[in-house]
Amino acid sequence: MTSSSAGFVAGLTAAALAGVGFLGYQTSADVPAGLGTPGASGSPPGAAAKPSRAERDRAALPAVSGAGERVVYALGGDRVWLVGRGNTVRRTFTVAPGSIDPAPGTYEVTSRLGSVTGTDGAPIEHVVLFTDVDGLPVGFSAAVDAAASPADPSVRTGGVRESRADGDAMWRFATVGAKVVVIG
Repeated sequence: MTSSSAGFVAGLTAAALAGVGFLGYQTSADVPAGLGTPGASGSPPGAAAKPSRAERDRAALPAVSGAGERVVYALGGDRVWLVGRGNTVRRTFTVAPGSIDPAPGTYEVTSRLGSVTGTDGAPIEHVVLFTDVDGLPVGFSAAVDAAASPADPSVRTGGVRESRADGDAMWRFATVGAKVVVIG
């Protein structure tokens, strides 16, 4: 190989590596923090970086949660998993359920609302509805005021409250028709 050929090949290699590096940066810049990280939650900065074994066990995707891309909602653990292709957990987080629980089973997202007033009177956003119980809509949402008080147990609500960061992730993941699996 002549020196001019070697220089040409070196230049092409450098250009290819720069292109791949740029595409990698561009891809990572578009991914919300923690979205692709198993066990990620909407925890504030400064939270413990390495969860304990008990926390990891509670955050593990239950084996009885179905297959395929889906939202899994565990009533007993008040936890949600956003499960992508290949049964990969894209995000998991805890939620605060309303006073009305859906029955365990498989549902589909029926509608979504950008912002509305919840049945408890709180302004909410990123509402992802998937069923109703006795005419009361049930779905995931985030309170606009992050300091909102817990749901009043005397008020019938089907809202499963998430943090705003988790609500954003749910909004991007669970479009109309997406599968929601509710387990006990």
